[in-house]
Amino acid sequence: MSENEAIISLMNDLILTCKDGEKGYREAAEGLQNAFYQMLLNDYSRQRSKFASQLLAQVVMMGGEPDRKGTVKGAIHRGWMNLKTAIAGKSDNAIISECKRGEEIAIKIYRDALKRDLPPQIKALLEQQLIEIIATEKRVSVMDSRKDVKHSS
Repeated sequence: MSENEAIISLMNDLILTCKDGEKGYREAAEGLQNAFYQMLLNDYSRQRSKFASQLLAQVVMMGGEPDRKGTVKGAIHRGWMNLKTAIAGKSDNAIISECKRGEEIAIKIYRDALKRDLPPQIKALLEQQLIEIIATEKRVSVMDSRKDVKHSS
């Protein structure tokens, strides 16, 4: 595998991580009772969609083909697999805890990606996205630390 192909493969993994986050946040928002938190999680879903689009554009600019499927192994490691099943009948607190777990995994995936030798524009994009993911994880952690999230709908 050439260096270019390796970077494209890495970018495709990150696209799938973002797509999983997008879907996970959307499904989590649907499961919440708290209207304010629903709005926030829908915003995070849109954020991940934007990130995936930015990464996809980089893959195309590098002459690569965006991977739209991924693998089961990759899905497990991305952290949002089966969120809909996990949240069925759960409290808002349990749903938020699942979102926090998904964010922690996304942060690890991004940090691992940034350890690679990457072209400057891709490194800068990943660093910017990671900053936003960390900020989101901090906000989700604050939500997770509250025990009354379901009461303000």
